Amino acid sequence: MRIKLGVIGGSGLYNIEGVKVIDEVDIPTPFGMTSDLISIVDIDGIDVAFLPRHGKGHRLLPTEVPSRANIWALKSLGVSQILTISAVGSLQEEIKPGDFVVCDQIIDRTRSRSNSYFGDGIVGHVPFAEPFCSRMRKELISVLKKTQCSFHKTGTLLTMEGPLFSTKAESLVYKQWGAHIIGMTALPEAKLAREAEICFTLLAMVTDYDCWRPAEESVTVDMVMERMRGNIDAFREVLPSIIKIFHKREECECHQSAQFAMMTDKDIIPYEVKRKLKLFYNKYWKE
Repeated sequence: MRIKLGVIGGSGLYNIEGVKVIDEVDIPTPFGMTSDLISIVDIDGIDVAFLPRHGKGHRLLPTEVPSRANIWALKSLGVSQILTISAVGSLQEEIKPGDFVVCDQIIDRTRSRSNSYFGDGIVGHVPFAEPFCSRMRKELISVLKKTQCSFHKTGTLLTMEGPLFSTKAESLVYKQWGAHIIGMTALPEAKLAREAEICFTLLAMVTDYDCWRPAEESVTVDMVMERMRGNIDAFREVLPSIIKIFHKREECECHQSAQFAMMTDKDIIPYEVKRKLKLFYNKYWKE
């Protein structure tokens, strides 16, 4: 099975007209089980892999999402590009609830997540200055320009640990840092995708103003869910166009991002580590 595009988000994203579910696959990985079954769907003749990040029924906390397994499983299907959808809060006045943000930068405030495939006998340092694939971002922007969606071409996403929402003091600090939006799920996905040499981009759906804004009511799950429904409806309309433009893509520099990253002599890398990472790096280890 060779599928170019993977989408990580809620299972409701592909409940749109013209979508045919071909299969649901259960992929064991060296890093445990994925969040849920991966749905293979046909959209206008293009096969796409959909993975519900929190599992069907939303049963996994952000910290509990098995991101290493999720990225490995998508790579094993042949996925070379990942589009991820995340609900976020706004930290800036001009970014309003209901807007979309095509993120270009990220700040990591997580602390309890496995965020690398390296370790246990192999050392690697992959460049991450530009955390999202620039080509995917440009293509996503080109599609959104043709719609009525309100969106922002750039934005710095601060990823916090959760599951609690921010305190007001934290929210104000992050705003002063220059972060534009805040969420809980983009990392470690973006880091792991880069290590796995997969193009990765994120479309953020703004649901609230976090809690920094004077007179703004505190963020609640009901508020987030209500505004997410409107965002998802808008996203469903443009998803087929996004998939078509991504499907046309060829090679990208993201696909060689680990070429010069590994510092450990391949002859001393433990067998078990090599077995786990063969899917990603065997092309570099071959004689």
